[in-house]
Amino acid sequence: MSKESRYIYNSKTQSYDLYTPSNLTRWTRFGIVVAIGLAFFFSYFWIWNGLLGKNTPKTAYLEKKNAAMLSSIADINERMDAQSAALSKLQERDNVVYRSVFGMDEVPKSVRNAGFGGVDRYADLKIYMDADYLISSRNRLDILTKKAYVQSLSFDDIQALSARAGDMANCVPSIYPVVPTRAMQQTSSFGYRSDPFNGGAKFHSGIDIGGPKGTDIYATGDGVVVRVDYNYYGYGIVVDIDHGFGYTTRYGHLLGASVIEGQRVSRGDKIGELGSSGRATGPHLHYEVLYKGNAVNPWNFFSNDITPEEYQDMIAKSRSRG
Repeated sequence: MSKESRYIYNSKTQSYDLYTPSNLTRWTRFGIVVAIGLAFFFSYFWIWNGLLGKNTPKTAYLEKKNAAMLSSIADINERMDAQSAALSKLQERDNVVYRSVFGMDEVPKSVRNAGFGGVDRYADLKIYMDADYLISSRNRLDILTKKAYVQSLSFDDIQALSARAGDMANCVPSIYPVVPTRAMQQTSSFGYRSDPFNGGAKFHSGIDIGGPKGTDIYATGDGVVVRVDYNYYGYGIVVDIDHGFGYTTRYGHLLGASVIEGQRVSRGDKIGELGSSGRATGPHLHYEVLYKGNAVNPWNFFSNDITPEEYQDMIAKSRSRG
């Protein structure tokens, strides 16, 4: 006999009849049990979440974990704020002090602050809760990393150039182009002046040093002669020396040149004689210092404490090297 079969009393016949439930009845009872279970299950969540406002243990665990992660990211952002401020100070000193000292161009802001374009770099983060915050933090970290990399490259350049600091000291045009005796006098200064030919205001890109015709003219720093030329309506016989590190010097109105283009010279080497060639009112040297192609005041570079004797000694040493 089936386990589910049983005897049921029949009042009409006053006897016990054997009863065996059909398959349909079994599934009906099973469905009722499942329905009651589901009703209880959903009632539990409705009461727990809806009425009491509480999360399930798993949801509470995930929210706690998410809050801890967001707190960590917030801490990272605070650290990035501090590092970004420190890096900004380094960038400023790099451009204004370090690179300027060695005659190097500033690193453009467009290079330092370049972002990331083209590819959607953060598509993998869009699936997460608080995706905008994650993407913003990741982007800040990437930009900060790139800025630090650009700064490290700049320091590498400065380090390489600083190894040549001794060369730079010899190349910067820092002495008077003639022996500083009383016979040599400045006749015109750097800046705007009255033009000696027409009387109008005109910018004078160097200084004029008057003295006896034929006075020796010397290179004011180590370098390479890049121009030996003659301009009848300008500087007459003129010599340009490229000293490197952004510096060039120009010597005009010479009586004659003692160097040729491409020749390497040292500070104190004779490059010509004082004259009045070109457009000049009398014997004098027109002397210019150009930094990165722009004329600057030569007086800012002169070592004014050098005596004529020390100057002559330097020239003698230069000749002995030659």
